[in-house]
Order: sequence, then C-alpha cells, then structure tokens
Amino acid sequence: MRKLILFIYLVIFSFTINAKNPIKGLLERIDKGASEKFIIEQEPSVMDFFELDQQGDKVVIRGNNYVSIATGINWYLKYYAGIHLSWNGMTADLPSELPPVMKIERHETDLEYRYDLNYCTYSYTMAFWDWDRWQKEIDWMALHGINLPLAITGIDMVWFNVLKRLGYSKDEINAFIAGPAFQAWWLMNNLEGWGGPNPDSWYTQQADLQKKILKRMREFGMEPVLPGYSGMVPHNAKEKLGLDVKPGLWNSYNRPAFLLPTDPRFEEIASVYYEEMDKLYGKANYYSMDPFHEGSAEGVDLPAAGHAVMNQMKKNNPDAKWVVMAWGYNPYPQMIKELKRGDLLVLDLFSESAPRWGDPNFDGGAEGPRPNGFDGHDWLYCMLLNYGGNVGLHGKMQHLIDSYYRAKSYPVFGEDMKGVGLTMEGSENNPVMFELLTELPWRKDKFDKDVWLNNYTVARYGKDCKEIKEAWNILSKSIYNAPGSSRQAGTHESIFCARPSLNAYQVSTWSGMKDYYNPNEVIKAAKLMVSVADQFKGNNNFEYDLVDIVRQAIAEKGRLMLKLVRAAHEAGEYDLYNDLSKRFLNLILLQDELLSTRSEFKVGTWIAQARNKGYTQAEKDLYEWNARVQITTWGNRAAAEQGGLWDYAHREWSGLLKDVYYVRWKTFFEKGVNEKIDYYALDEAWTKKTNSYSVSSSDDCVETVKKIVEIIFVDKI
Repeated sequence: MRKLILFIYLVIFSFTINAKNPIKGLLERIDKGASEKFIIEQEPSVMDFFELDQQGDKVVIRGNNYVSIATGINWYLKYYAGIHLSWNGMTADLPSELPPVMKIERHETDLEYRYDLNYCTYSYTMAFWDWDRWQKEIDWMALHGINLPLAITGIDMVWFNVLKRLGYSKDEINAFIAGPAFQAWWLMNNLEGWGGPNPDSWYTQQADLQKKILKRMREFGMEPVLPGYSGMVPHNAKEKLGLDVKPGLWNSYNRPAFLLPTDPRFEEIASVYYEEMDKLYGKANYYSMDPFHEGSAEGVDLPAAGHAVMNQMKKNNPDAKWVVMAWGYNPYPQMIKELKRGDLLVLDLFSESAPRWGDPNFDGGAEGPRPNGFDGHDWLYCMLLNYGGNVGLHGKMQHLIDSYYRAKSYPVFGEDMKGVGLTMEGSENNPVMFELLTELPWRKDKFDKDVWLNNYTVARYGKDCKEIKEAWNILSKSIYNAPGSSRQAGTHESIFCARPSLNAYQVSTWSGMKDYYNPNEVIKAAKLMVSVADQFKGNNNFEYDLVDIVRQAIAEKGRLMLKLVRAAHEAGEYDLYNDLSKRFLNLILLQDELLSTRSEFKVGTWIAQARNKGYTQAEKDLYEWNARVQITTWGNRAAAEQGGLWDYAHREWSGLLKDVYYVRWKTFFEKGVNEKIDYYALDEAWTKKTNSYSVSSSDDCVETVKKIVEIIFVDKI
C-alpha cells in the first residue's frame, strides 16, 4: 500500500513539475534547444541534493527542487562541458552532443539557506537594472544554488502609499524617499531624500519590475526576503504625527527617525506598512529588518524593540522569519536574546574578515567581542568581499575555505550555522570568489584550493592551459590571499582613483588598506595571460579576465611609479620629477584605453543604464545625475568632505579615468604639490554634465591589450 501511495505521489509530483517547469525556460535562455538535451528529474529528499547521471544520449539532472536542479545543471556545464556562465555571459553554445556522465555524481548539503545580496548591492550595482538584466541575475542565482535572495526593488512604492495614508503630501513623501542611486541607505535608515525627488513614473516602473522579479524568484522556489517594518518614520514625525521618535544624523544627512516600540502607534503604523506591502507584492516568509543600522540605540528599551518588531511581523505572517544583518553592534544582544529560537536568521555579514558568530580568534574589533555569538539563533556564514562597487582583484581564497569549514564544525556555534550568504556591497566583479563561496555548501569535506582553482580555469575558459593555471596560481597566492585578520574594505584600491598627493595611498576614507602582496606578482600573472591571449580570442570569459588582470597590473605599476615621482621631488630632481609625472599621467590614459575595450569597465554602461530608465529628458537627466554623483562625490559637500563619503564608490572605469581622475592628477601636477585644490568642485562639475560615453566593447580587445602591455611593461613607460 505504501508503495502505491508513493507511486501516486510521484506521478502527481511529476505532472506538477512538467506542467510549470522554470528549468526549461532557464535552459532555453542559456541556449535555444538546450532543454531537449537534458532529462530533468525531481525527487523528494530531506536534504537539498543534485545528481548528474546519463540516460542514453541525454544527460540527467536530478534534484529535490528547482534550485537544486539548476545548481546541478551549472555543475555539469562547468565540470563536464567546460562552460562557465557568469553575470556578463549567461548564454552559451552547447555542443550538439553533450559530454556523457560516466557514473552518477551526487552532491548534497545539510545547509538550508544560500542567501544573496546586500542592501548596498541594489544601489551600487542594480540601481538602474531593467527586467532583461534582472532575468539574467535570477538565472545566475538559481544556477548557483541561491534560495534566499533579498528583494527590495519597488519598496519605495510601499512607503509612498503608507505615508499618503498617514497624511503626508506628495512633496513631503518625495522629500523622504531617496533617489534611485541612494535607496539602499534610505531603506537602512541612514538618510532621507538624497537623490530625489523621484517622478511618478519611477514608482510605477519599479513596482512593476518588482512584481516580475518576485514572480520569477517564486517560480524557482526561492524565498524572497522583503523589507519588513522596524520603526522607520520620517525624521519630522514628531512634529507631523506627534510620535515618540528618536531622530539623528548620518554623515550630515537627516536620518529617518526610529519610532519607539513603546509608542502606542507603533502597531498601527506597522499594520499599515504590511497591508500596503501585501497588496503590492504578497506576503513573504522572510523579512529583513535592521533597526539602529550604523546608529545609536541609546535610551531604547531593546528587549521591547525586539519583541515589537517580531510581533508585528508575526501578526502579518505567523510563519515568517526575521532576517537581520550582523554589522557593527547590530543586532544588539539585548534586542534578540529573548526572541524565540528559529524565528530569527542572522546574516554574519563579514564572516571572512570580521566574524561575529562567536569565533574566539576574533577580538571583535571596534565593536568588541561577541563571546555568545548570536545567543543560539540561526545564522549564515557570509562573504562581503566588495565595498562600494570598487573595481579590483581581491579575496581571501584559502582563508575563505579554512574559515568556512572551521565555523561549520565549531562546537555549539557551528550547529546554529544554517547556510552561506553573498553580502557584497557591489557585484559584477571577482567571479572566482563568488564561484568559490557558492560551491562550499555542496562540498562536504574541506578540499585543496589549488586543485579547485585549476579545475575552475578549465571550466571558465573551456580548455586546459598551463600558462593560465600558472597565472591564477600566482594570483591566488598574492592578491587573492589577503590575510585572514585583515578587515580591509574590499579591493586594494587603484592609486589612479585617489585624490592626488605625493603621499597618496588609499582612495576611500574607510579603506583600511595595508600592503599584503608583491605587486610584481600581479604583473607577472598579467604577462602570462597576455602570452596566450591569441589562443583565446573571442572567448568572453577570457577577454574579461585578461582586461581585468592587466588593469590590475597597470594599477600596480602606477602605485610603484608614484613612489618614484615622490622620491624625485624629495631629492630636488625636478626635471626627473616632471618627466615621471608625465609618465604617470600617461599611464592613466593607457588604462582608460585598455578599459574601453570591454563594456563592463566603461562609465558609459552605467550612465546608459540610468538614462534608459527615464521616459522624459528631465527624468533621464535626474537618473544620470544620480549615477554620476554616486561614483564620485557620493553626497553633497558636507557629506562628501566632513562625512568622508567622497570616492567611497569610486570605479576604475574608462571615461571616468580620463575625465575625472586624470583631470585631478593633471591639475595637481600643474598647480604644484603644495597648492590647495578643491577636488569636490572638480568632481561636482563632472556630475552636472550629460556628455555621452560609448557603451559597446571593442572588437580588437586582445590586440589593444597586447599593444598597451608592450608600451608599459616592455618599453618601460
């Protein structure tokens, strides 16, 4: 009887799968006709798993749900077919006859969650994405096992409706909601209004986009994480609504006030918020809330705050879980200690560098130790990796592997670890690190990094090459081998992007950079890549990496040359100083030319995305201004200068190098090293322009790279 019931269940289950199967759509988007080359099977399982198998001339991908199956497809494409799908290349020409799976290969994980995205990613990378770009990203998520993605597009429409119901005028609402490139910090309770006011079309456009995003995520079986309500109200809510609020400042901006949980209207406003959210996007099973983000909780009844936030979420959906970022002092132990275990999921945002989960090897930094971790609540091991969307090779390849398996097996705290997360501030960079993190849950035992990396290069470029393996081996032991103890804020920044000084070192205020590798190793790796470039002409992944690695090598050359410029000046050798200064400036222009060969490294791509979101000239200009400001001054003069936000989101991009960074350095050398220069004014002038920049990649990428490398590293510029 049990066998009959199981058979009936599997028949019904199979019918349901085939009736509406997102896997077919995924395969067809990768390569038209690809779905006919695979057999897809879904089987129930306690743990997430995928299997690779063979049936006749077709490859079988088996798994317990759509995300597991998609992960299996990606694994097969990488390690059997030599096809690596990356964020800038989500299509491929599959061979007419797929390489066979000679014996069943099975991978499973006891980790329930694979989380993706940071609030900041939505502004630093995704601010101006359309549905076509989002569709590719959701496919990427599925292929990489993501089942818990943050989804904050269109939340401004929710807030518009909430504040309208609370009696705010349209102008008042627009003074509260941030512009397109700054919504992350508005939603994280950091600032109000900057970048706005938004046109009416923005709200409806983003709401429609969010509905498409959520529909596709849910079709794959992903659980979108929507922003919940944790007490945010406009900073003037005391005067406007008579609320008991806690206002404040963040880098000179008015930050949204925190509605104290003891206020009798907390429940009322939370109910209005969830009603409006449900109307637009439906109920979620996971809500992200981060009260006191980068702010003070002084004078707040923290246990009451925790219960108030949790209770209102549960009132909306009794099955929902609260997702909270471990960042700075958050989540305050007093706020979460009394909450029921299983109702809270903590993202240990910077696990690879500043773990908060209770690791006794980490002293806690400025926030102090957290010996009890998250007090028994579930948590995820997360990799932050990138700050501000900055461009640059960077990572802790070996340490990531070591610290992940250490955390997973650690007594007590390891038992509460329920998965992994990608929490980068900016994406579309360092694909090797994203690939490594997303594979960890599917590899039960600790593995050899060098073996993994060798296999990665074959998958990434489609064939074996000893020079490429050697190049990546060098990179993995140098620039991708940042010390485990380093809390450096992402990439080792390019000196070209720094505000000029003979003593210039870091670019952004909070960089925390320290030299940890020999720059000549990066240059050596770049030369190895160039030596085999002719063999890989037209290979999208290779040409992207070639440009990125050579870009890093030129940035290293620039840093080394600036030391010579300084030495010549200090020695009073002014003719030499002038000559070296000109050579340094020429390096910036050559870097600009190099990066013009790939659309991913062009400021024109970013600006075009922004302008394409607008319907009218005024809208296009507003969005372009948002795009330009974010990657230069970031804020107004007070926020940029006193708040230290200038260049936080700097990008080593073609167009930006020539028209912003080159202009800075040229002005510096022409005026003299002791002259005071208003760099904010220089940058602000660029933000107000609307001159066009090209978007397309160059057809002669490899030839341009070879020419520039010859000039810089052979002719010794």
